[in-house]
Amino acid sequence: MTSLKAPDTSSPSCSVEDSFRACMELALSHYENFSVISRLLPREHERDFAAVYAFCRTADDAADERASRDISLVELAEMHRQVDRCASGQSVEGPYFPALAIVMQKHGVPAGLFHHLLDAFERDQRQSRYETWEDLVTYCTGSADPVGRIVLLITAHGGKPEIDEMFRLSDCTCTALQLANFWQDIVRDLLDRDRIYIPGSIMREHGVTESGLRDMIQAGRANDAFVKMETDLVARTWPLFAEGRGLWPHLSPRIRPAIQLFTAGGEAILHAIQRQRYDVVVRRPTLSRWGKASLAARAWIGLRLGLDVFRNG
Repeated sequence: MTSLKAPDTSSPSCSVEDSFRACMELALSHYENFSVISRLLPREHERDFAAVYAFCRTADDAADERASRDISLVELAEMHRQVDRCASGQSVEGPYFPALAIVMQKHGVPAGLFHHLLDAFERDQRQSRYETWEDLVTYCTGSADPVGRIVLLITAHGGKPEIDEMFRLSDCTCTALQLANFWQDIVRDLLDRDRIYIPGSIMREHGVTESGLRDMIQAGRANDAFVKMETDLVARTWPLFAEGRGLWPHLSPRIRPAIQLFTAGGEAILHAIQRQRYDVVVRRPTLSRWGKASLAARAWIGLRLGLDVFRNG
């Protein structure tokens, strides 16, 4: 594990407490399928989760919400520098980095995990199409997998002798979550960001072209070739979720339901795609309020009663 020096948080511009408060406000104000900060999360982990979320949210906004690629790359490069300053114990700038520096120090989270996330956001600025499944999964190792590893470290699992196997299983879950999001957002990614995460080789295998995809979006309905392709993509994702479930027995019982809930949410998205007969063009598959409430209730029961309520799906 990377050795970290104690951060210099003496800057009057943003105290550590102000920084953690800003992170919490950001985490509680943004919509996600499931809130990062919920009653399922042990109170001692709330601030640390919020600091990590604030970093990820800020990087995501820098990558996707700016007027040009050049502006995005400048902001992401500055975030790289701030992460290095957190790791070396230097003073940091901005509302969220003082809190992140404390989290990195307290839990021994290596700077490389945050750099991998930023690298993936930078890759999005330079690459908008993927040729093979392997290339796409490699992208996920940077865009998603580091988050799971950070979560394991900040929830005090880093000292376990089986941590390397836990990292591997966490990677399976995080990659599956990223892929499920891609298959859910095919239309949005193409129209809003000119990105296609479906590997070109798989599109050709099923006879789907980019121009044909745009025609389907225009018509508001997927054709048979697209449905077969989406079926293939979803089928490739299920085994990753299944393997990632092997992480659960290794987790602390107090944190297990919160992490299980994210897996259950990702699997629910795949089920929603299946219920639409794999036509994500006609409408974007989402979890209903009832569906989310039902999953959250199951997780809460598991936490209160010490039961593994998600064991059988």
